[in-house]
Amino acid sequence: MCSHKKAKRHHSGGDSSRGCDAEEAGNRDSERGCCAQGHCHNVSTEETHRHGSCRDAHSHHHGAEPEGHDCHGECDQPYHHELEFDEEDCHGSCSTQCCRTTESGDDTAVSISTSSDLEKGFADYEHVVLSVQGLTCSGCENKLSRSLHALPYVRNIRTSLVLSQAEFDLDLSAGSIAGVIQAVRRTAGFRCEKLSSSGLTSGGGKGGVQELEVMVEGKTRTLVAVAESMRGVREAVVVDKQTVRIQYDSKVIGARDLLESLADFPATIAPPHAPSGLAAGRRHVRSTAWMTLFSTCLTIPVLVMSWAPLPGDQVMYGSVCLALATLVQFIVAGPFYLSAVKSLIFTHVIEMDLLIVISTTAAYVFSVVSFAFQVLGRPLPTGSFFETSTLLVTLIMVGRLVSAFARQWAVESISIKSLQVASATLVLPDGGGEQEVDARLLQYGDVFKVAPDSRVATDGEVLSGITEMDESMVTGEAQLVEKRPGSTVIAGSVNGAGTVMVRLTRLPGENTISDIASMVDEAKSSKPKIQELADQVAGYFVPAILGITFITFIVWIILGQRVLRTSATSTVITAITYAIPVLVVSCPCAIGLAVPMVVVVAGGIAAERGVIFKSAHVIETARNVSHVIFDKTGTLTQGKLAVVAEIYLADLQGLAAALARGVTADSKHPVSRAVTKHLKAQGVRPAPVEDVQSIVGKGVEGTWEGETIRAGNSRWLGVHDTPQVQSLLRQGLTVFCLTRNNVLLAVFGLQDSLRPDAKAVVSTLTARGIAVSIISGDDRTAVESLAAELGVSSDHVRAECSPTDKQKFVEAACSKPASASAEPVILFCGDGTNDAVALAQSTIGVHVSEGTDVAQSAADAVLVRPALAGIVTLIDISAASYRRILFNFLWSFVYNSLAILLAAGAFVHARIPPQYAGLGELASVLPVILVAVVFRYTAKTSLHHHHPRR
Repeated sequence: MCSHKKAKRHHSGGDSSRGCDAEEAGNRDSERGCCAQGHCHNVSTEETHRHGSCRDAHSHHHGAEPEGHDCHGECDQPYHHELEFDEEDCHGSCSTQCCRTTESGDDTAVSISTSSDLEKGFADYEHVVLSVQGLTCSGCENKLSRSLHALPYVRNIRTSLVLSQAEFDLDLSAGSIAGVIQAVRRTAGFRCEKLSSSGLTSGGGKGGVQELEVMVEGKTRTLVAVAESMRGVREAVVVDKQTVRIQYDSKVIGARDLLESLADFPATIAPPHAPSGLAAGRRHVRSTAWMTLFSTCLTIPVLVMSWAPLPGDQVMYGSVCLALATLVQFIVAGPFYLSAVKSLIFTHVIEMDLLIVISTTAAYVFSVVSFAFQVLGRPLPTGSFFETSTLLVTLIMVGRLVSAFARQWAVESISIKSLQVASATLVLPDGGGEQEVDARLLQYGDVFKVAPDSRVATDGEVLSGITEMDESMVTGEAQLVEKRPGSTVIAGSVNGAGTVMVRLTRLPGENTISDIASMVDEAKSSKPKIQELADQVAGYFVPAILGITFITFIVWIILGQRVLRTSATSTVITAITYAIPVLVVSCPCAIGLAVPMVVVVAGGIAAERGVIFKSAHVIETARNVSHVIFDKTGTLTQGKLAVVAEIYLADLQGLAAALARGVTADSKHPVSRAVTKHLKAQGVRPAPVEDVQSIVGKGVEGTWEGETIRAGNSRWLGVHDTPQVQSLLRQGLTVFCLTRNNVLLAVFGLQDSLRPDAKAVVSTLTARGIAVSIISGDDRTAVESLAAELGVSSDHVRAECSPTDKQKFVEAACSKPASASAEPVILFCGDGTNDAVALAQSTIGVHVSEGTDVAQSAADAVLVRPALAGIVTLIDISAASYRRILFNFLWSFVYNSLAILLAAGAFVHARIPPQYAGLGELASVLPVILVAVVFRYTAKTSLHHHHPRR
């Protein structure tokens, strides 16, 4: 089934023995969020609860289900979830620990995640992201991964060559972050820096957890002690002599309140800086650049003295060359030695650094020996040779600098966090005027002003004023969106000519920009299946090159002795000059960067167009989509239902209307919301309906004066065949019924409008040979009417479906082969209401987002704005990415084959001299970089050309 394939795919980058159960459908990307413990089970067909900060909709296998509760095992402790409806989940001595507890009376909301290993007892886990310096090729990444997997207290490991990062879950009861950093440096030779860490509810501000860096003069330890004693502060850590990082619960204490509490020191907010990942990357590029410059400055004099016909004592020139070459060999190339030795000893990996060490050492030692013969007055035919070792190292450093710069460019070019503005205009309460504040000091309850032509500081709701905003930088939607009181605004949007006052609803650290950036980063660090092939090839690359080098050396020894009839000394020298280039000119960097560079750039291009990939497998598989299944309400339609007809079947019309509003008042389903809005506009007061519960896929029910009140679809209520219901159904309306003790009281007919681009998208997909189906829980007449308008055959329409029916339909589609040689790739597109199971079952689940709820879905991809053209964008970007990945692989094969033949002397009149072999790394990665650059700047034109017109 599709979901089984997906589960395996998501866990390919981690340790399957310690990760989540890959066979559980719908448990996607469980190494992040609350599912790090590997305990969650397949989604229930009736309920799709959201546990903690986990984006995946899931539940445990239930036992008995008392009203309003899910009982897990022998439970007696309430664990609170972020549920759509006000419910509690009962946990007691159950063995599935995934949820956050918030104990009333605590000063702070404590994030708790526990291990299910009963032998070890309960353990706290923390999600950690490290920046790793020195990752240059896939071999380095493999070495890093092995080093981390060797640590028993680290699990769910993911590494990224392009991002130069590693992320994992750390068992705090068995190890520490400092211990991990030390172990990686000892065994792999990489310097690491902690970028971020969070409990399983955090991650850029999730769950109210925020970080604030403050500066104080010489009292950091005292400030830490005072801060940690404050209500709402979770942790305070000294960053440097003047800076302290404070982690606090923003729902308990605000940033300005926190800073004011530290006024006695005095403490000020630290200057803003680039996101930690970007800053670490920039430092790596700078350090590489300085080392390359240092090597160049030492190499140029060596080249001049070796190649130019300078007068004077040649031994003196040789002495200077020896000194400069020694500095290059031990200062610039020194880290290569340490890295290569540690790889062999601790991780048993033969990597690219070993080739560099062998080749440069051979060239250097040979140069020293040659110089010694020159000093003794018996110079060798080849001369001193110092320019070979120094130029080799310098050219290798140039190649690595270009590669590091390209990777940093790829990451920065798609940085969504750059849209976050640094300051905001705070409106002071009680007419106190306005104040310009750092955006990081905003807190709940604030009202801020958005001036004309300025960028919105964070998500909020308009209190006053009317304007239009450009949300394209965040959503990909080019059309200006009108904003008036009650409208939501998105962080990063550009205001038009009007001025609006906005009440903050989400802090900068947890707003839409942060959500999108987190999902983009998640996709960048995930690996598609094709990367596994690249990693396998790269793993055999270095040992193969060592074997080819040895063969080259032996062949030239034999040729020199038996064919060319040269002396033994000349034969060895010639063999060395051919073996050294073979070692250096071959480069696996192109293989290592072939996939991740494209994935990073593709993710950025998609984000700019309002499509967020949550994992790299979407980029890999979307090009092969064979069947697109659309949910109806909120997906193909705008989800803005309006009551256009109402029929009351009893004389007590006022009571029926009051009961209808009372039972639907707290429901978040689009139909219930529409009915509530309609009745509220009529001035109907809600009746006191108690114990209201939502029945997924059916409706809501409660009690009023001991009588059962139900509202929902006509089939569930058993009134489908009544004349009043049939009358509205024949009009193609969505029908919502109200009953009291199973007696029909009222029938509401609702109508929705089609999304503007729905017809164009369906036509485009059909023209490409992609099957299109519509599935809905709505009445058959309404669904078939919409399908006819879109030109979808009735054979591909399913109505009156429960969540289970949707899952079975998607499962059946997954089992039908797309062709004789291809498996079906099913894309399910829904708005998240009752669609979680179907999203999990499909090969690719796409969630149509509404404004700021982009992080609330378990889908593989998110359309940030409800524009269905994003489906076509997704498929087009996937196809374009795949073509570029294939080109990168082809180039890597062609380059290495040709370069090795040239270096080994396979061609009579053409070869690569030893001193220029270092150009190999540069030559191999440049086309890969150019492909990414061209992709970045041509995607706008090419993708726009294929977009359906609205």
